Amino acid sequence: MSALALRLSTAPGCSLAINAYPRFRYNASGGGGTGVLLTTSAGGCAADRGGESRLACHFPPGELVIPPLNWRSTRLLGLPLPPGLEIRIEPQRLEGWLNPAEGELELHFSARFHFSAGPYRPPHLQVDAVLSTGPCAPARHPRWGQLRGEPLDGAGRGLLVGVAAVPPCGDPWLDRWLGLPGEALAQLRVRLSGQEAIEEAALRQGAVVEGKSREGLAGAAVEPAEQGIQFEHRGVEA
Repeated sequence: MSALALRLSTAPGCSLAINAYPRFRYNASGGGGTGVLLTTSAGGCAADRGGESRLACHFPPGELVIPPLNWRSTRLLGLPLPPGLEIRIEPQRLEGWLNPAEGELELHFSARFHFSAGPYRPPHLQVDAVLSTGPCAPARHPRWGQLRGEPLDGAGRGLLVGVAAVPPCGDPWLDRWLGLPGEALAQLRVRLSGQEAIEEAALRQGAVVEGKSREGLAGAAVEPAEQGIQFEHRGVEA
């Protein structure tokens, strides 16, 4: 088993929601981190399916940077969050699998969301979600509509979507304000790139990689200097 370097980066165009609240428009510019792609068929959460090999990928939480939600990065109903209100995201897990030939990506994401408003510091919210370029588990909120991601295209761009159950944090005021327990939605436009990792992984699957001969991830053109995999978010429509 060998591992190749990955690079995960985030950009504008993310969308978040919790329960009946309108969606937050979130600019995650400057975020990201490094990880690895295992170039053998993955076991457990990344087993073979129908002859299509899924390769495990892992991003150590300590290597991830996620910009906080605040007046600089986040808007609600077109307006920035009030100054002093901030939600800091502490990643705990980001790992899953990639199918380079088909552009499929699925990541298990766990994080603590730390809410603050001036001196007010309630206990963190625990969020655990599966972010996928495929169909998403049905949500309880009809206003979210049909939830489905988009496979990574020839440039490595796609849409990750996930719904998470959010338990109460234990603070009566915040739990009541957010309607917890409840559900949270994440929609993330991403870009995945990295010539060495993509081509070697695809070749091990028997995929044809010749310049841009494939429409999927295996044919992505990448600058020679980039030897990892990179995600870059685009806009998400309501």
